[in-house]
Amino acid sequence: MLCVHASRILRSRAHIQSFKRLTRAMSSISNYQYETLSVTSDRDHVLHVQLNRPDKLNAINKIFWHEVLDCFRKIKDDKDCRVAVVSGNGRMFSAGLDFSDMLDLTSKIVSKDDIARKAKYLQATIAQFQQSFTAIEDCQKPVIAAIHNGCLGAGANLVSACDIRYCTEDAYFSIKEIDIGLAADVGILQRLPKAVGNDSLLREYIFTCKPIASKDAKEIGIVSKIFPSKEEMMGAAFELAALIASKSPVAVQGTKIALNYSRDHSVKEGLEFMTFWNMTMLQSEDVLKAAEATISRSKEPPKFSKL
Repeated sequence: MLCVHASRILRSRAHIQSFKRLTRAMSSISNYQYETLSVTSDRDHVLHVQLNRPDKLNAINKIFWHEVLDCFRKIKDDKDCRVAVVSGNGRMFSAGLDFSDMLDLTSKIVSKDDIARKAKYLQATIAQFQQSFTAIEDCQKPVIAAIHNGCLGAGANLVSACDIRYCTEDAYFSIKEIDIGLAADVGILQRLPKAVGNDSLLREYIFTCKPIASKDAKEIGIVSKIFPSKEEMMGAAFELAALIASKSPVAVQGTKIALNYSRDHSVKEGLEFMTFWNMTMLQSEDVLKAAEATISRSKEPPKFSKL
């Protein structure tokens, strides 16, 4: 009887802990209410951010630019979130820019007579668009892009700001800006050349706007893995996210910051940066917890506090 009673207590405690986790997740998700994005959480410390205009093939409109900026700034400060997965709802990851908004932008430019005032308006607009995708890069939490079917124009710019990219076999990428008479200006020309291994081939795709098939995207380094279906890709993306989320948030977020800094600076500058970073971060309790688990060869991974 004592064993049965103890078992019931343990089950009850497990249910209470599960309920507390669910309540925390629901409380956190209430902060992410958007028109063009859906933000959910089915795993501890992992947020799923979906582009959510399926009837428009997740075309990126003017509302989206504001919402993705707000979303990833909140993720940066979200103490529960350690990893984010970005995907597209519906038939396609993203068809790129919503051209109805593009026409609206053009009409606003035309309405201004003076070239300086047109330039000033465009400067502010382009800067705001750039900040929206830079927020993904700056959010400190690793961001995994899970891409199916088409990923065009602005959608390709978005995933270039993510840390890890998975795709399905039917995925294809197209950097379409030249076809609409402009040079891409929200990050892909700055980020992708530093991520891929074949600069010549990348320039060929950019100059011609030819679609990049999934196998070619993997070959040159745009994506790291290809999956037969969206379901398998999403399962792998969330499994990866859960593994990363189980690690020390101090170590993971510090590593992302260091990788981004080192990408844009010399080796010497990167080393100097890490000296100043780790003179503080090596004092974290996470270092002791990880060391104790390694020394004791514990089968249970260490539990890390919120950051």
